[in-house]
Amino acid sequence: MQTRNGSCHCGNITFEFDTPVTGILECNCSICHRKGALWHAVGNEQFRIVSGEASLTTYQFGTRTAKHFFCSQCGTSTFSNPRIAPHMWVVNLRCVDDIDLAALPRQQFDGRNWEEAARQLMTNRQAQRTP
Repeated sequence: MQTRNGSCHCGNITFEFDTPVTGILECNCSICHRKGALWHAVGNEQFRIVSGEASLTTYQFGTRTAKHFFCSQCGTSTFSNPRIAPHMWVVNLRCVDDIDLAALPRQQFDGRNWEEAARQLMTNRQAQRTP
């Protein structure tokens, strides 16, 4: 398993994770659309903040379930605990080293209609796990 490394723009926040990146989740909700985030889900046990944890700032809105982390120095949005699975992480692939984003398939997530999109995503993921 390859360890992937990422960071904010100024390099203050660094992180790593150990999951293969086989696709991108692109959300059109108000915050993801504005910051241009492209997401990859990572389990708690595969994700590590390497440096700069004290410089992380959190932004929450709406239901205040999701935690959107960003660097207090440069403002880069690096990763989040998403509303759909607050016990997990999603990393912003735009902050990850050596990833060819154009080569990865994108799955659209209709965050503007979050409830229905979340229900559909979970149904699809459950169907993929069932033989």
